[in-house]
Formats: sequence, C-alpha cells, structure tokens
Amino acid sequence: MPRRRVAITGMGIICALGRNQQEVWAALRAGRPGIGPIESVDISGLRFRNGAEVRGYDTAAYFDGNRAALLDRFAQFALIAAREALQSSGVELTTQLRESTAVVTGSSMGGQSSQDAGFVDLYRLDRERVHPLTIPRTMANAGASQISMEFGIVGPTYTISTACSSSNHSLGQAFRMIRDGDVEMAIAGGSEAPFSPGLLKAWEAMRVISTDTCRPFCKDRRGMILGEGGAMFVLEPWETARARGARIQGEIVGFGMSADAYHVTQPSVEGPVRSMRAALRDAGLQPEQIGYINAHGTGTPGNDACEASAIRKVFGQHAGSLAVSSTKSMHGHALGGAGALEAAATVMALQEGILPPTANFTTLDPECDLDVIQNHAREASVEYALSNSFAFGGLNAVVAFRAAAG
Repeated sequence: MPRRRVAITGMGIICALGRNQQEVWAALRAGRPGIGPIESVDISGLRFRNGAEVRGYDTAAYFDGNRAALLDRFAQFALIAAREALQSSGVELTTQLRESTAVVTGSSMGGQSSQDAGFVDLYRLDRERVHPLTIPRTMANAGASQISMEFGIVGPTYTISTACSSSNHSLGQAFRMIRDGDVEMAIAGGSEAPFSPGLLKAWEAMRVISTDTCRPFCKDRRGMILGEGGAMFVLEPWETARARGARIQGEIVGFGMSADAYHVTQPSVEGPVRSMRAALRDAGLQPEQIGYINAHGTGTPGNDACEASAIRKVFGQHAGSLAVSSTKSMHGHALGGAGALEAAATVMALQEGILPPTANFTTLDPECDLDVIQNHAREASVEYALSNSFAFGGLNAVVAFRAAAG
C-alpha cells in the first residue's frame, strides 16, 4: 500500500493556559504565562514555589464521583482532552471504525501522584492499608484504557513512556500506523500530573527547577518550571478526512527519533541532530523548508545551549532566519505530556499564521544565538514546522507538521 497522508482533524487540550483549544490559543497568542504559586499541594518545605497548574480544577465538572475516584489526575486530563478532540473532529464512531482505531498515549510517570499518596498513608500516617484503587490509578496506561472504554474503541491501544519524549513518540507511532494503513483512525497525545509532595521533592533534589520562572534561551535562565495537563489529537488518512468534509487542522508529515547513548541526564548535540534530520528525511523535506521550530527549550543551562547548537548543525545558514520559540515558558514543562501540548501549539500556530513567543524573555544567551521569538507573538505564514522533544536517558523524538493545505 502506498504511504497515505495523515490529517489532524481533531484536537483537545487542557493545561495551565486553559481548559480547551480556544482558551489555550488565546493565552499562547497573547504570550500570557500560566505560571504562578503552586496551590494544589503544601510547598512549605520546598526551595521553589512556582508551577504551571490547571488552577481551580474540579473533577465534578468532568466526572461523577465514582468515575473520578478511579482516575488519577493525569488520566483525567487525557480523557478530557480526548473528548474535545473527538468532538472537534466531527467523526462518527461506527462499529467498523471503532475496530480500526488506535489509541496511543504518552506519559512519563503515569499515576505516581496516587502512589505517592499511598506512601504517605503507609509511612507517614502509619496506616495499614492504601486506597483499594491504587493500582488502576497508578498504571501508566490508565489514560489510554479509559479513552478506549469511554468510546468503545477496540483497536490497538497502548502507552509509551520515554520520559519527556513520551508524547512525541506516541504521535509518531500513531502517525506511522495511519500512514502505513494499519489503522483508519488514531487518538494520540499525552498527559501528566506531577504535582504531589514526593514528586516535587524528587525534582527539587535534581536542582533543575527555577526559583522564579521559565525563560528559555535567556542568559539569566535558572531552570525549568513544572507543568501539568494533556493534549490529544484525532488522526485520519487525508483522503478519508476530505471525503467526509472534515475540517482539517493540520498535517503530520514526518517523524524522527534517536538515542544519545551518552548520559542519563546530560544532553548531547548529536542525538537531537539525528532526530531532527530523521524527521526531515521521513517527511522528504529540505532544511530550508522549515519555517518554525517549537523547541524543547526547558530553560535549563545545559539543554538550551545544546539544542541551539543542534539546530545550527542541522539547518546551517538557514538557522539564522528560522523562527524558534519555547512554549514551556507559558505552560511549563509537562514532562511526558509536554510534546502533546507543544504539538497543539505548533498546529494552531500554522493554522492561524501566528507563531507563539518565548515568554518571560530578558537577554538572549550568546550560546543560544537563534531567531528566538521574544515575549510577543509573530505573524508569519509558515508551511512546515518541527516540534522537538528530548528526554532524560537521551531519547529524542521530533515531529514534522504542515499547515492545513490542499
């Protein structure tokens, strides 16, 4: 079977910037960060105070009491995003389509917040029992499984956990299944909810969290800001989407991945270079055709300079005129869900002809000498873009997107 074009016909998102696609895009376009004091847990014992939370989140708005009790917050986000994605796609889930649809989700930690709560019960409160639903709440595939059950989808359903590249790996795998004719539709993306006391203390111990805010590529950057949320996409063969009159929001045209084989936490240049080149090669694109990169851009000293060097190596002279931004400066670093949030930002940017900025920007680091979009969105008609994800363990995943065109 010849390779099929892969259309994005549905998209759903919930994060610190909003509860749906419209709200999130308004914040991205305005360059308005969702970063502020952490409210959902006690932070009195932490060195850092800020995070990018879904503030005022109430499970009752989305789930009845019994359903909410079964789902960790990360799985709730996955299901909320999937609902919006399917609704916006306008697709009719027939029995035949349910059998030929895949669900592929990404999450770095799964329901570790539920596990953390169990540890508090056992070791701090000296209780003899933990919550009876701890196991189903903790399992990383809970989001994928709940999406499958809510919509009666019985095709391939699984979760990928590759730290901060999880969502991009899930999108890439779903893209390939559609392109190669293995399935006729896919729901793909990722989610994360890292705000619990034990997890925050673990991140504190790594000393990579900023004490104020996230300012990627800046000379005075101090680290990352943790975020939470989820984003999901409905993917279909292009011709199928056109035939049913769907509103196509964008197109995935390529996917590349690599491993650094270098260090468990320190980034390398060559791994990201290989993954970006692989995505370009898979898409059949020349470097000069890329007009925008949604960077991994964590705001840590090591990542940003390394990523800038990798972009320079892949794009050569074109790197100087290639627009780059890190939306983590607004929605935080959602770990395994980050790639999905950033994919949504990239698709909306191509669709609207407006590139989101790197917020909180001060002074460009000379080691990150790129055309970084600073503080204010930029109007630009871009046809092709990359979204980068580079993970601890040296696992890299890059997705290439095209603006919705004929």
